[in-house]
Amino acid sequence: MEYEESGWYRFPSPFKEAGLKKLRESVDEISRQERPEVVLEKNGNAVRALHGCHLFDDTCARLVRLPTLVGLAEELIGEPVYVYQFKVNLKQPQEGAAWPWHQDFAFWSKEDGMAAPHAVNIAIFLDDTHEDNGPLQVIPGSHRLGLIEPSVDEQGKRSGDWRNHVAADLEYTVPRPQVDALLQRTAKRPAIGPAGTVYAFHPSIVHSSSDNRSMDRRALLLITYNAVSNAPAFSPRPEFLVSRDASPVIPLADDVL
Repeated sequence: MEYEESGWYRFPSPFKEAGLKKLRESVDEISRQERPEVVLEKNGNAVRALHGCHLFDDTCARLVRLPTLVGLAEELIGEPVYVYQFKVNLKQPQEGAAWPWHQDFAFWSKEDGMAAPHAVNIAIFLDDTHEDNGPLQVIPGSHRLGLIEPSVDEQGKRSGDWRNHVAADLEYTVPRPQVDALLQRTAKRPAIGPAGTVYAFHPSIVHSSSDNRSMDRRALLLITYNAVSNAPAFSPRPEFLVSRDASPVIPLADDVL
């Protein structure tokens, strides 16, 4: 299967414009609020990310229960799932900063005590995404290497501050020499496409994104479904970053938002 081989997979979009419009309206409304779930760019007031929106927004709460998405996650993981994380990464026009090369499982393992990468990220494009507005880019097959440890200089870097897990200066990154070696063997691939595009990608795949150099916003909604059997016993991070409720997701009756 393509997902098992390359660590990512483009899924046929289940979304219609009306549903995407509702999601964008929720994102715009939440972005105007002052709350800890709303993270700003390092050097300005531009919104960088929203977290845990499914816990307080009805449209997002319905989204994570769509049968198509839950079914995809259960198929890829092979057992019942729950929502481990929910976020929207925003890159405002000509302001959205890059995300350095990293693996999501590094944060989940080291910060939350997740035992294994038995989880999947479902990425939903809320905006048209192209080469110039900072698309997600992955190194196919890199998930098969397991967790790549940081360099010696970075191993003592752990701060305990969750803000360093969502900022442009990430706490756990893949060292540049390892990235260069990977890229010599396998070319990076951008995740691009129109609004409504859906990708699934593995927690251990090495990925990044560039600055938004364009006049077009890039909003990427990410739902992380984790296997119920893989739920960490405890995480010190806020609930809007790591769900405390590991109950299996009960899908809605249909896919209508």
